[in-house]
Amino acid sequence: MLRPHYPLGDYYQILQKNGLLASSAPLRADLTRSVRMVSCDSQTVVPGTVFICKGAAFKAAYLLDAAAKGAFVYVSERVYPETTLPCLLVNDIRRAMALMADHAWGHPSGKLDIVGITGTKGKTTTAYYLKSILDEEARSRGRRETAILSTIVTDDGRERRPAKLTTPEPLDLQRHLFNAVDTRVGRLTMEVSSQALKYHRVLGVEFSVGVFLNIGEDHISPVEHPDFEDYFSSKLTLFSRCRTAVVNLDCDHADRVLEAARVCPEVISFSRRDENADVFAGCIRKEENATIFRVRTPRWERELRLPMPGLFNVENALAAVAAAEALGVGEAAVYNGLAFATVPGRMETYHSASGGLTVIVDYAHNGMSLEAILSSVRREYPDRELTVVFGCTGGKGLDRREGMAAAAGRWADRIILTEDDPGPEEVVDICADIGRYLAPCGKDYTVIPDREEAVETAVMEVRRPSVVILAGKGAEQQQKRKNGPEPCVPDGMLAQKALARFDANLAVFNCFPLLGQP
Repeated sequence: MLRPHYPLGDYYQILQKNGLLASSAPLRADLTRSVRMVSCDSQTVVPGTVFICKGAAFKAAYLLDAAAKGAFVYVSERVYPETTLPCLLVNDIRRAMALMADHAWGHPSGKLDIVGITGTKGKTTTAYYLKSILDEEARSRGRRETAILSTIVTDDGRERRPAKLTTPEPLDLQRHLFNAVDTRVGRLTMEVSSQALKYHRVLGVEFSVGVFLNIGEDHISPVEHPDFEDYFSSKLTLFSRCRTAVVNLDCDHADRVLEAARVCPEVISFSRRDENADVFAGCIRKEENATIFRVRTPRWERELRLPMPGLFNVENALAAVAAAEALGVGEAAVYNGLAFATVPGRMETYHSASGGLTVIVDYAHNGMSLEAILSSVRREYPDRELTVVFGCTGGKGLDRREGMAAAAGRWADRIILTEDDPGPEEVVDICADIGRYLAPCGKDYTVIPDREEAVETAVMEVRRPSVVILAGKGAEQQQKRKNGPEPCVPDGMLAQKALARFDANLAVFNCFPLLGQP
């Protein structure tokens, strides 16, 4: 399917209709000329491009480069005297870019079933659970796998690569949606971040289903959300773009979430506590490394199985079941999809040869997520020592330091602080900041800036049956440092390497016989 090409006049009218034009002066350009591309990257410009000047670090040199390569109009919040190109002057470059991107790719979301998932924790896990369900249904009908845009991977049916952003910028997002339509995947599951909602990345996208998982303090900083209200209200705007809202009745501020969801023609609720919910889970139990629970939906009732530990993941599974219910997915696809679901970097579990030591890798990177996993592990392994290895991002999400410290201080026996995307800050400074919040908990902690060394120490220094949690990085293969992203070994590989050494030492020295007990 060829991407449609529309005349410049179409874009002009879209901006005018949405009150985005900042000047009433006639545009000095041929409105009948076909637009071959809309781009904000001068390296991708071809003749016939409308170029968007976006970003705090934008330079006039980028616009001059675009003009030299064939851009014939630029869109900007200011006029650049360095060029004679006509300027489409707008009052909100982000909204303008999103609407233009949607039109440039032929409004692909109108031809897909898209499920958007937002929340403070669990977005990725829920997205993978739902994708597994939708893929199972697709296979049963002889169709190809569905698409997903997540924190981990971008897979639109044509392009598959590690994700750069949880929710792509509009021009990339609309290209992925177009590819999903073109490859006939039919359905697409995507995480929708608060930043994407606040800065209009999904403006113009039609969501068949919008899932609201939960809300807690996160991304509160001068460069993200100034306060909790801004963060919360940004997430709630997802419902304004949805046909069906899926709401967790167990989340904080559930009444406000439900009130916002009423703009949707249909609302489906889910809960582990309220039996009046449309989708309800009960009889939750752990069986070895699996989680079993009974689910009731408006159409069926049965026991479901998740092939991973973590009682808190029942909430994520329920959200996926409710979204599948909204799409009319059959019971068998839901059962089989969840039974074989896997999520890279989420509750990856590794065991020592004796079974006395378990290492769990999870992406938990804020207070709410870390609280969930540590409290769950404490319930599932009540007699084991609990160690947590974590750090916090530098330069943003500053509220995470207090939240993660509180969770670790409440539940963990051993705490090791280390590197986790320090960005512009020094690792030791971030750890010292976390330490300030650990102090009231009365817990000692160790700082080991090198993450590989921290993991090795956490595993090798256990002295009794233990669980070690490696939190924050999951399956990521880059550390974001001062000079940009640098390669790193994912936590799962670090865990396996450390356990191999642990098993070898235990076999040779047999120093800690208690560790042979499961």
